[in-house]
This record gives sequence, C-alpha cells and structure tokens, in this order.
Amino acid sequence: MSFAGISFVHMLTSQKRDNLNKIVILNPKGGCGKSTLATNLAACYAQRGPAPAIMDYDPQGSTMAWLDRRPAELPAVHGIAAYKKSMHATRSWQLRVPSDTVNLLVDSPASIGHDDLRELTRDSTSILVPVLPSSMDIHAASRCIADLLLIAKIDRRDRKLAVVANRTRKNTKSFGKLMRFLDSLGIPMIAVLRDSQNFVHAAEQGVGLCEMQPSRVKQDVEQIDNVVRWLDAWPERRRDSAAVTSVNQKPKFGRSLLRRAQFGSA
Repeated sequence: MSFAGISFVHMLTSQKRDNLNKIVILNPKGGCGKSTLATNLAACYAQRGPAPAIMDYDPQGSTMAWLDRRPAELPAVHGIAAYKKSMHATRSWQLRVPSDTVNLLVDSPASIGHDDLRELTRDSTSILVPVLPSSMDIHAASRCIADLLLIAKIDRRDRKLAVVANRTRKNTKSFGKLMRFLDSLGIPMIAVLRDSQNFVHAAEQGVGLCEMQPSRVKQDVEQIDNVVRWLDAWPERRRDSAAVTSVNQKPKFGRSLLRRAQFGSA
C-alpha cells in the first residue's frame, strides 16, 4: 500500500506499542487545517514532555517546515519526514519513533486510497478530522467519515473518532450547517477553532499557541486544551471499548445514513 510510492506498512508494524498514543489527523481535502492542528498539539505535548513526534506524510511538508522554523530554545519535537524517500536508509529506519515517545502525531496526505486508509489508521488510538464550515468541506468530511466507518472499519463504539471545527465564525449559517451535519452523524465535535490570525502567526514563528503571549491567545488555547484533554483520555476509552459485551449490537450509523450525509442536505 502506498501514497505516491510511499509505503505505510513499515510505520504501522514498527510503532505498535501499548503506551504509544498514535493520533492520526485525517481529511482527504487539502487546506482544512491538519498541519495547524498537528503543530499546535505537538507544542502542547512538548511543553509537558517527553518530546512528541510528528510523522509528516503530506508532500507539502508543512509540519516539517514548521519544525525548521521552531526556535532552538523551545521544547523539542521530533520530526519524521515520511513523505521523503531515502536511498541511504531502510524505510523502517527512516520512520522510526524514539523509544521514549508517548505521543505520535500523524499528519496525513491530502489524498489517500482505501487500502492506505486502512493501513494508516490501524493501531491508532485517536483519529481527528478537522472540518471547515463550508458546503464543499462538509461534503468532503462526510465522505471521509463514511470511509473511516465503512472502509477502515472504525467502530464508533471505540470512541476514537472526533471532529474539530476549524476557522469557524459562530452565529453564521455555515456554522449552523456544520453543527447540524455533525449532530446527524453522532460524531463528537471536541473543539471549535476560531478564524483567527493567531494560528497564522504561530505557524510563521514555528511555535504553538500555548507558547505565545497568554493574554493574546487565551480563547484559542482553551480550544486546543479541549482537544488535548480528549486525546489524553484514550486509555479510558480503550478500556471502555474492551468492556463492551454486546457484540451483536449494530451501529446506528448505517449505509443509508451515510449516503444521506454524503449526498443529502446535511
């Protein structure tokens, strides 16, 4: 399985550790804020320690560029340029994650096939889907979520899938449409990120919002903290999922609802 000739298999077989929080940030549509979310989460985990890792599969290399701009005096973030192929190292060596890493953020490519989707999300503890409040983006997100549930076989009862609304302006028609869409799917929205220049400035400086002047970014940091709290609860969500005994219970999110979400009036 590959994206642009790059195999996902080594990543998945080499990173399987019981204590590793593998966070996949996924949305096939470009420009939805995957790298913005990945870098800000990485900065939060870096402050807390140990150093997190970012595995960048996006050929644009946005998270690696952010790391290049990151001031040396700030807490370290380990970068893995997964979109690159090296003639001097094996793929498994290139994608190795430090043994003391407990939080791995995977910045996925903007386009991904069904086989790669299954490989990329295998062994994930959390999957985040950033969504913009526009008709085109909501449509793309509905297809992404449908593929996660029907192709990658992500079970909603595992509670590893969540949505982050990005570049939103409340009390607008587009935001209301996004909220109705998410409510129809039953997928939790764990944070609402404003359409704020703070994210732009953070990206330009190679920092996270949590590393900027608190009075300036307080409202935005609160939303990033909401995401971190949800991600930190992955062991509890895993235990709860393992305790479920009603194996014959069918998910309420069936194919008919997915088709309505994709092609109807969400």
